Amino acid sequence: MDDVGSLGALFPLTWPIPTPTTHKYLLQLSDLSREEDLQRNAGSFRHWWTAITSTKDAIVAQQKKANPASPYVDKTLGMLSTPEARLGLQKLVYLYESALACFPTSFKLWKAYLQMRCLYVLGKSTKPKRAGGRKKLAEMREALEDELETAETWDSGLDGVIGWEEWKALVATFERAITWLPTMPRLWLMYFTLFQHPQCPAQLSHTHARRTFDRALRTLPPSLHSRIWTIYLLWSEAKGGSTTARVYRRYLAVDPSITERYAAILLSPDNPQPRPLEAAKLLLGLARKAAKGKYVSPEGKSPYQLLGEWLDVVQQYSEDVGMDLKEASSDLPSSSRVKEGERGEQSSKQSLAQKGKMGPLMRMAAPPQPVEEKESYDEEVDPTSSRKMNVEKIVREDGLEVYKDQAGRLWAGLATYWSKRGEFDKAKETFESGISGVLTVRDFTQVFDAYTEFLESLNTALMSALESPEDEETAAEIEADLDVQMQAFEALIDRRPFLVNDVLLRRNPHDVQEWEKRIALWGDNDEKVAETYTRALETISPKKSSANFHRLYINFAKFYEEGGTTGQSEPDLASARKLLEKATKVNFRLVDELAEVWIEWAELEIRHDNYDEAIRVMQRAAYVPKDSKINYHDQSLPVQARLFKSLKLWSFYVDLEESIGTVETTKNVYDKILELRIANAQIIVNYATFLEDNQYFEESFKVYERGVELFNYPISFEIWNIYLSKFVKRYGGSKLERTRDLFEQALEKCPQKYCKPLFLMYAKLEEDFGLAKRAMAIYERAVGVVADQDKFEMFTIYIAKVTENYGLPATRPIFERALEVLPDKQTARMCLRFASMERKLGEIDRARAIYAHASQFCDPRLYPDFWKEWNQFEVETGSEDTFKEYLRIKRSVQSQYNTEASFLTAHALGGQKDAQATSAPAPGDAMAEAEKQATKGPSFVRTTTTVSKSVETNGDHEMDEDAPNTGDGNDQEIRMSDDEE
Repeated sequence: MDDVGSLGALFPLTWPIPTPTTHKYLLQLSDLSREEDLQRNAGSFRHWWTAITSTKDAIVAQQKKANPASPYVDKTLGMLSTPEARLGLQKLVYLYESALACFPTSFKLWKAYLQMRCLYVLGKSTKPKRAGGRKKLAEMREALEDELETAETWDSGLDGVIGWEEWKALVATFERAITWLPTMPRLWLMYFTLFQHPQCPAQLSHTHARRTFDRALRTLPPSLHSRIWTIYLLWSEAKGGSTTARVYRRYLAVDPSITERYAAILLSPDNPQPRPLEAAKLLLGLARKAAKGKYVSPEGKSPYQLLGEWLDVVQQYSEDVGMDLKEASSDLPSSSRVKEGERGEQSSKQSLAQKGKMGPLMRMAAPPQPVEEKESYDEEVDPTSSRKMNVEKIVREDGLEVYKDQAGRLWAGLATYWSKRGEFDKAKETFESGISGVLTVRDFTQVFDAYTEFLESLNTALMSALESPEDEETAAEIEADLDVQMQAFEALIDRRPFLVNDVLLRRNPHDVQEWEKRIALWGDNDEKVAETYTRALETISPKKSSANFHRLYINFAKFYEEGGTTGQSEPDLASARKLLEKATKVNFRLVDELAEVWIEWAELEIRHDNYDEAIRVMQRAAYVPKDSKINYHDQSLPVQARLFKSLKLWSFYVDLEESIGTVETTKNVYDKILELRIANAQIIVNYATFLEDNQYFEESFKVYERGVELFNYPISFEIWNIYLSKFVKRYGGSKLERTRDLFEQALEKCPQKYCKPLFLMYAKLEEDFGLAKRAMAIYERAVGVVADQDKFEMFTIYIAKVTENYGLPATRPIFERALEVLPDKQTARMCLRFASMERKLGEIDRARAIYAHASQFCDPRLYPDFWKEWNQFEVETGSEDTFKEYLRIKRSVQSQYNTEASFLTAHALGGQKDAQATSAPAPGDAMAEAEKQATKGPSFVRTTTTVSKSVETNGDHEMDEDAPNTGDGNDQEIRMSDDEE
């Protein structure tokens, strides 16, 4: 029973259709009631459906009890491996066919019938569940991917050879169903699953399947075609060969969105018949459409990427895709003529369109509509054409002319294509063209690296051929070729810096720095250096050039002056002067560039001791036209017209006159600079210093006065500072009134932050040559005028001077005024000094009052030294009542600052620094020095009043309690004795 013949004799089971008359075992006595009921209710669908369902359940239960067949039979026959299953199939077919005789157009009945037949023939199917819902109008690329992910798989099935008759009967059943219900897509889709089954006979899965797919497309409406095409395309991919090509071509005529997928299939290694020519033509067509905006890659590829994929195909299948060198050369002229003809047609169309716009053919009733031009037939992108492609023409027209800044990949690919075809000379020519045509260093690197790899591979091949030559003559030829190739490789490596420089100059021919690098590459080759300088000056446009274009003229002139780069040639000063003369007529971007050219010309004359000629050169450069009101920054005027206002030029000119000219000529140049109003503060100072060195003191002071009139603060402050110091140094107290007037003029418009040095200098003048009273008046005036940050220092100096001249008591009103004017932090510091002064004078009560006044500005946590000093003061000079008052004030201040959260936040980090600033006097403190000089000993005698023992004890106790606590607890806590409480 397990041999093929015996198994094949079991089929067909369902043809002819089993009936009780032909198959007596279909009905049993228990089935008579069912048959009678169906005969009575033949028009009731419910009775037929109930009978089919009950029979199906009974068959399933009977099959579970059946003995399993042998593994071979089970594998060969699938679900029909047992007699019970075969009998159950016949019973169900009998019932379904009888029901369909009454209801031939019932979709539910046909669907259940076909599913049952497919289950017995195809086996149990498994379909992965889909994550998420299906898109209603998904793109074909996504639909194909989804269909592949959810493709059905079968556990077993009826062998297509043994069960051929049963397969044929199943196909006949599907045909009858489609005849009755041709517009039901579900029946068609179920029909297509037969052709995807691995056991499907070849007679059905090829030609019959293709014709069935075509019939479905002809029968179903276009809105349902996408569901058919999804399975059709996957079926064609599985078959491969010409079937895939024909089916995909038909679909791409309607929807070209999966052209990239088709091209990948044509080149797939699983494809038994790869078609590289067709794939290359498809990719080229996509690249051209994408460049025109008529195609958008579903995978997001740009037109350049599509062209790159085409180039990869061309490189890999160079013999199958491209023409040989002879055919490509003969095809190039004709193609160029075609291109010219197309351009002529386009120009004629454009002219007609323009005439239509301007003439009477304009449509007035509606807006103009764009005319869709028909694309002319192009054999290069026709996948059905067997004509090979002219690769070089395509790369040049579709690649290099369009993607000029990404040409490296294209040149390297084209050269590699020729090398794979064995056209090594053409490959070298292509590499050289690429190196000389790219515009970026990245593209150059790609082409150069590919070129070097190509030459290395040639050398390696020649060396391997040299190891086993055929004869001596062949070996000699190989050696000669190898020498030539090695020389070419070394020459290419040596040329690399020049080639890179060529790329950068092609990208920007006005880049001065790259021209200078080019000149440096030639080294000692004077002829090439001069030639490069000439080319650079002819090529660069002054308005488009990068920085320092004038340096090329200057360096070129130095080249002639020094006798070449090595200095071995004769200096050619005449050529250098001609070159600089030519440079002075160039309209540079900046005036300073032209000024540097004139300066360099003058320096050239100085280097060769032609001092008079240098002066004449600068006189020519600094010539002032009649209209001297030209705006220096007016870019519409040439730089030659604005040169006379160049401060750089005049600065060099005046330096030259100071060095080799006379005093009068130098003064004339300085006066001209001031007349043109282009002088800066340094020019003023230089001019005045020059006059002073030549004993023209009054004239130098006049220059300072002109300078302070020309400039405002803060520039005029520096001039005033120098002017006043020079004037005081010159005249001292001989012209005191004039000096005072100058100081008053300087302070009249001086801002607050600049007037402090002037006040100090003014007061110093009065101290040295005037009256002390006037000096004190100046200090009094200064403390009210200077900026807030300078007032403390100014008060300190003022107090020191008053102490020195009038003694300590005279400083009391100054201290009082300082306490009114200074900010809080500086007030606390000033109070300490004020109290110290009062203690020296023996005014203990006044000192205590000052401490009490200052306490309101001193947080005990931020200013511990202040409270420590007050505590020591009370211990030494106070009484029990004054000490209690001190403690009360301290508690009050501490509670005040404890409640001010904002103050605590602002001063949390800076407390220590402020405390240090309060406790330690600043280095070089003028007040401290004055006090030290005024009091060589103790300023007063401590009082001899006897303090009671209790007070002393209490005072000592309080002093100890007020000292910092080193143990645990709150070190800020103020402890009081029982008496105080």
